[in-house]
Amino acid sequence: MIRRRHGAVAVVLVISALAASQAFAHCQIPCGIYGDELRVQLIAEHAATIEKSMNQIVELGKASPVNYNQLVRWVSNKEEHARKIQDIVTAYFMAQRIKAPADSQGEAYDAYLRNLELLHRIQVAAMKAKQTTDLEHVETLRALLKKFHKSYFGDEH
Repeated sequence: MIRRRHGAVAVVLVISALAASQAFAHCQIPCGIYGDELRVQLIAEHAATIEKSMNQIVELGKASPVNYNQLVRWVSNKEEHARKIQDIVTAYFMAQRIKAPADSQGEAYDAYLRNLELLHRIQVAAMKAKQTTDLEHVETLRALLKKFHKSYFGDEH
């Protein structure tokens, strides 16, 4: 009886975890609830979390003895937030917000290409942040995000 109860609890926990992860992802339904400015702010927040994680990883790696449990937790945290940046870039901006103009010439097309390039560079910087504790990747993320913000929203924003 106890084993059956533990099995049922485990199944409920797995289903709950999967449902929760799906609930946080943007569903790609044009509901109008999500805001562009907030997505940019979230990317900046994820970059700050990656920076904190990198600093903690470096510090924990210097300790003697090394607390591997905490080290692994900070590595996982860093990678999770880099993945969240990638998710926002692809599932929100690239899939939904950045639209190809009808004409492949002119200012609108140039802006389209510029935004795609910046988003791709943000993707790559997030990937590199997953692979190392080099804070340069966080600075690159921030600089690219600032350029994307200016390109996407314009100077007046």
